[in-house]
Amino acid sequence: MTLIELNRIAFKRLIDHLGYVNAIRFFKQFETGNGDYTQERHQWLDSLSLDEIWADIQKRQS
Repeated sequence: MTLIELNRIAFKRLIDHLGYVNAIRFFKQFETGNGDYTQERHQWLDSLSLDEIWADIQKRQS
């Protein structure tokens, strides 16, 4: 089976089970977006200590 055949079968199955709108919604969640996440995350993570990150995680879990 080629990748093209696989994609056609998979997309048809999604449409059959989800409908066109929800199949498209499913694929849209995997769009690439823009920017450089690796560079941008340093803007918010470099200013935090591990203790601050851990405290925030614990706060959100409770």
